[in-house]
Amino acid sequence: MQARDLMEPDVKTVAPDDDVADVFKKFARYDFSGFPVVDDEDRLVGVVTESDLVDLFEPDDETLWIPIGLPPFVDTLTYQVKAPWADLDLGVDMVRNADRPISEVMSTDVATVTPETDMNEVLDLLTGDDPNINRVPVVDDAGRIVGIIARQDVIRAFRDKRLT
Repeated sequence: MQARDLMEPDVKTVAPDDDVADVFKKFARYDFSGFPVVDDEDRLVGVVTESDLVDLFEPDDETLWIPIGLPPFVDTLTYQVKAPWADLDLGVDMVRNADRPISEVMSTDVATVTPETDMNEVLDLLTGDDPNINRVPVVDDAGRIVGIIARQDVIRAFRDKRLT
């Protein structure tokens, strides 16, 4: 079995210049946790996931330094702070990030396969050490997206093979 036997050829994609707000709407419309990002010629340039967008709302620096004592004997205590979601001002963050192009948020180091890739290699990617790989874009020799394989596609193929 090869990637072409597992892939979904109807791939929902986004463009690098789509803004964050548009991609949020696409996540709401489709039951996907990530979209391939393709240029005008359908060449894969990245992937944007729900977690990429969630990262926009998490503070980069979660460390709090508290000065204690009086000069010249000042010391600091360092605490890791993890603000609960209820305390984050999502409205302000959404407005601040809504117009950002998805190219600033997407991941560009994307694992891909070709239609001829053996199923075992696809399985290795989906079950490997990188927990962020939940889907694998299938690209042709020119880097154009021709399909996508999600974990459930592999499971479905095993089920179908077992039933036949």
